[in-house]
Amino acid sequence: MKTYLNEGWQFFQNWSEQILQGAKGESVRLPHSVATTPFNYYDESIYQFVSGYSRILHLDNTKGKTYLLTFDAVGHFAEVFVNGVSVATHACGYTAFTVDITPNVTLGDNLIAVKVDSRDSLNQPPFGFVMDYQTYGGIYRDVYLEEKQGAYVANAFVQAFPRKPIIVDVKLGNFVENVTLKAEILDGDETLFSSVYTVGQNAQLSIDKSLSLWSVDSPKLYKLRLTVASDVYETTFGVRSAEFRRDGFYLNGEKFKIVGLNRHQCFPYVGYAMPESMQRRDARILKNELCVNAVRTSHYPQSHYFIDECDRLGLLVFTEIPGWQHIGDAAWQEIAKNNVVEMIEQYRNHPSIILWGVRINESMDCDSLYEQTNAIAHRLDSTRQTGGVRYIRHSHLLEDVYTFNDFNRNGATKRKLICKKDAPYLVTEYNGHMFPTKSFDDAPHQREHVLRYARMLDGVFAASDTAGAFGWCMFDYNTHKDFGSGDRVCYHGVMDMFRNPKWASGVFSSLGSNPYLDVCFLGDIGDYPEGVLGDMYVMTNADVIKVYKGGVFIRDYTHADSPFKHLPNAPILLDDMIGERLTTDDGIKPKNARTLKRCLAIIAKCGINAAPLRTKLAIARVMVNERLTLDRLFQLYNKYAGSWGSAANELRIEAFKDGKLFATKIIGSMSSYILYVKASSLKLHETNTYDVAAVNIVAIDQNGNVCPYVSRAVKLAASGAIELIGPDNIALHGGRFGTYVKTKGVLGKGYLQIDDQTIEFEVV
Repeated sequence: MKTYLNEGWQFFQNWSEQILQGAKGESVRLPHSVATTPFNYYDESIYQFVSGYSRILHLDNTKGKTYLLTFDAVGHFAEVFVNGVSVATHACGYTAFTVDITPNVTLGDNLIAVKVDSRDSLNQPPFGFVMDYQTYGGIYRDVYLEEKQGAYVANAFVQAFPRKPIIVDVKLGNFVENVTLKAEILDGDETLFSSVYTVGQNAQLSIDKSLSLWSVDSPKLYKLRLTVASDVYETTFGVRSAEFRRDGFYLNGEKFKIVGLNRHQCFPYVGYAMPESMQRRDARILKNELCVNAVRTSHYPQSHYFIDECDRLGLLVFTEIPGWQHIGDAAWQEIAKNNVVEMIEQYRNHPSIILWGVRINESMDCDSLYEQTNAIAHRLDSTRQTGGVRYIRHSHLLEDVYTFNDFNRNGATKRKLICKKDAPYLVTEYNGHMFPTKSFDDAPHQREHVLRYARMLDGVFAASDTAGAFGWCMFDYNTHKDFGSGDRVCYHGVMDMFRNPKWASGVFSSLGSNPYLDVCFLGDIGDYPEGVLGDMYVMTNADVIKVYKGGVFIRDYTHADSPFKHLPNAPILLDDMIGERLTTDDGIKPKNARTLKRCLAIIAKCGINAAPLRTKLAIARVMVNERLTLDRLFQLYNKYAGSWGSAANELRIEAFKDGKLFATKIIGSMSSYILYVKASSLKLHETNTYDVAAVNIVAIDQNGNVCPYVSRAVKLAASGAIELIGPDNIALHGGRFGTYVKTKGVLGKGYLQIDDQTIEFEVV
């Protein structure tokens, strides 16, 4: 029997021995962060201290029972006490640990206390030097109690491959003598296989059963149920093969290009402490909105809810042990090796995980350590390969895959310049700190952000021997003082901290099958130096787009009009905003019109002062041939290149798929704007703990475009069955921001007031 213990905790900001005597603190629910942080501009020491938690555990019957208390994650060093006695310590903030509290509990009330050290001075990964992310403290994942009677399944590892028997390694707890074990495979409620075995403490089952494959497009999951006496153990699994080879990555035997993003597990205000719904939402955003096929859990194991959603969605996962560049002393390294054990034993039944990271992120070569971490990984899981993320070219390769952070500014670096060994090659980070981009940066800056992702991915798709690439990163995140933009934020994401998309997200969203259309330019010349708009790109997965300017059809564009020839659905360059109008509207002969159109496009891109001499000479020839006066030439420039006048300036883009219109984008002068508000869910669930809804707030004009210069304050107020997470006054950043609401233990209606709008939630 499994009972969640997320309710009824007392929190103490400062640890004291009085906690062990039953002192009263602040009532909190898990997940919990030791400190609420501002959005930005704060000192990270706000959460770095030694705190405490306690709760009463009531037991009605302890005879013949075994009680296992599991903490899914405590940041970062935990000591657990039962009735005043220290029973366990754990030195990792990113993996679970289980404590057998049977010898220490009695009938009736028992006091559980946890001493939590979240200081970054701890001698354990990832600490020891500076880090480019914050390491929030608290009991920030679930806590649960398992009650066992007699023998039970302590662990089971499912190895399921196409056209092979399913192998299940089983380890029993409370083992005395051989026992009867029932194994079942279920597809939903349907039992596909059932058999009974007599087993010892360690057993290996071989099940010859043909099942459907798990893949990114069809992520078929099955349930394994193991029963020993009254104990029932369940885990999900999928049947698939995943192999990195010298010439790329193969999923179920077919070559597959990995396109992914890196993800930190943090959120505004509460750091790591978010419940199931928000963990699963991030996976859905990656798969359904950003349309990537993979995620790297940088730089530590993350919530099982998140990974489970990756299993369900078909999102490949590269997960790794905690760390960031620094390698500590012998004691530190022993903890790192134990992190490998915990990561693999706790996560290896997830079919989405295709690679174990057994090297400290971006660390120097350390053969003595990494020989051991690789050996541990291969011993615990011979079915998956290992990688170790580095930024060192030609570093010692002890892992199976050369995983490399490629921060080349101009696209993917050729593999042979990175790794001379005949090994698989995977790019694990690119962009990021090379070009931080805020949602409120100017249009030329945000366009370059887009192009850097497009250049890199174009190079990755061109390189047949590169398995794929993970961009840095999914969203902006709070960081330590040594990094970021001085406000404790790394603006490295293709989304902001509230998961509002930036322009660069469109490079990824265009890869999906859901209808998508967006642009990476603004229509107002005042957003560009000298009023020169430069290159205009459209991001879409349409077959064709039709472009109209001032209501007049210009021309059709397809992805063949992109300069990126290898990237699927690459950004389309709109290099002709004139069409045939110089001839039809202004009477210029077709040959001269084509020349003048090319020249005006160059001027629109680089400005009249920076236009090449050959362009100016070509214009002079057209002026002579067409007898154009200088005044007439300027009229044509203002009409076609200067974009003056609201009617002439309006641009309409229609996107078609299979001959059908699926989206329209209008870029024109703003006449009004509203606050568009969207909640991740309007129905919240009080189950094992509280639930949370994310609320995104965006200022959009009458055409649905973000108004990036709306930065006004917004008033928030929650009532009824919900409460706010974070402040009740916010300001839009780049025309966007967000907030979160959480349930508070009561059912019924909850209301969020956002200025003059009200959102109604139902808590069930």
